[in-house]
Amino acid sequence: MTITKALAADLPAVVSLTTAAYAPYTALLGAPPMPVTEDYAPRIERGEVWLLESGAELAGLIVLERHADHVMIFSVAVSPAFQGKKLGIALLDFADEQTQTWGLPEVRLYTNSRMERNIALYTAYGFRETGRRAHPYRPGWIVVDMAKPVDQAA
Repeated sequence: MTITKALAADLPAVVSLTTAAYAPYTALLGAPPMPVTEDYAPRIERGEVWLLESGAELAGLIVLERHADHVMIFSVAVSPAFQGKKLGIALLDFADEQTQTWGLPEVRLYTNSRMERNIALYTAYGFRETGRRAHPYRPGWIVVDMAKPVDQAA
């Protein structure tokens, strides 16, 4: 497995993998989660999209936003063909490593309150819930904010 920055030519694969990975949540929520409708071209240009490859296949990806005092995980997506192999954990480990490399103390993320499996996974990984709020663009949706110091092992 290797993790590399996405390039402009990877855009169709990023969109395809994200759509497939989030498909169960689209059904659960009745609308696509934000990562499915995101325009990834600017994110790729800014170097925020990282690809996890298994041989020649795209197995997963993570989108990391670097801020002044933390790294924000915008999306973690694993191809359905590769789910159940702890690749989501490998991507979270990568986020921790990047956060440390960038000299930042904390990694953050947010998820939908109805994505209970993800909340449980993030909690088991060492994230703590820091608050809940109304989704700014999706009426009726509740966002769960979570954070984890990078020096805290899972």
